[in-house]
Amino acid sequence: MRHWTTRLVRLVAVLLAVTAASFSMISLLPGDLATSVLGANSTAEDRQQVREELHLDDPIPVRYVRWIGDAVQGDLGISYRTKQPVAEALGERMGLTIQLVLMAQLFALLLAVPMAVAGALKQGSILDRALSAVQLAMMATPGYLVAIALMIVFAVKLGWFDTTGFVRFTDSPWGSLRSLLLPAIALGLEPVAMYARVLRTDLVSTFDQDFMWLARAKGNSTRRIVLRHALRPSSLGVVTLTGISLGRMIGGTVLVESIFALPGLGRFTIESIANRDFQALQGAVVVLTVAFVGVNFIVDILLGVIDPRTRAVERAA
Repeated sequence: MRHWTTRLVRLVAVLLAVTAASFSMISLLPGDLATSVLGANSTAEDRQQVREELHLDDPIPVRYVRWIGDAVQGDLGISYRTKQPVAEALGERMGLTIQLVLMAQLFALLLAVPMAVAGALKQGSILDRALSAVQLAMMATPGYLVAIALMIVFAVKLGWFDTTGFVRFTDSPWGSLRSLLLPAIALGLEPVAMYARVLRTDLVSTFDQDFMWLARAKGNSTRRIVLRHALRPSSLGVVTLTGISLGRMIGGTVLVESIFALPGLGRFTIESIANRDFQALQGAVVVLTVAFVGVNFIVDILLGVIDPRTRAVERAA
């Protein structure tokens, strides 16, 4: 019980630290925030009204405590650009970004695991060196370049996909998956190399363990040995890396959603910055922060499920 309480305290502390930092940075931007919100042609009366509504004359700590108190209750303010509640606007876009990130993670793992297994089974071979070269190319290629290349080849040249647009999963499951396939590949291609390299290294180490030699001596097939005996103890590094790389994927949605004109959280954040819509930007930051920290909390739980020894070590510590 004490172990989980400590984890929850750390989670809350991280959330408070990140939201306080983002709130302070936005509040300390040069110039008058009221003028930035309304524009240079706004009247003095309108600017004063905004200052009163946003409590801009109060100290930053007081404003932050008031804002975080409203945020806990689900009130993230009103967008001055669209006049829509920020929580409502984020709720409309959250499903797309979640689906995009999940598809990207699934694509990355489906591609990385076979590459890692093949490299570990044939370590030092031509196949292993070829896979290593491909992985280096993946790591060196920025996601936005992959997105543009995919759009040019498969959408513009071949016409297999639409260049922009999104179909909701509730309207057409197949159409929704199809509309997000290219963005998911662009987002998930970069972490493939990291996953494959970490898993390959762990598999090579696992293959040399005594229990693996025993499994071979019993006449188990290579496929059974890999699936039943090798993957689980070798997956701790990949699971940990998945949680870490999720933050990179969430950041990557900003560019990918903008390139493919997808109405998700990433594009919403970019538009909020461009339009100096600070209420919307603060709401987007807190939602993305909660998502990132929450996923890493789940990853910690999964590590204990995969290998109970990690829980024993943490209790001892």
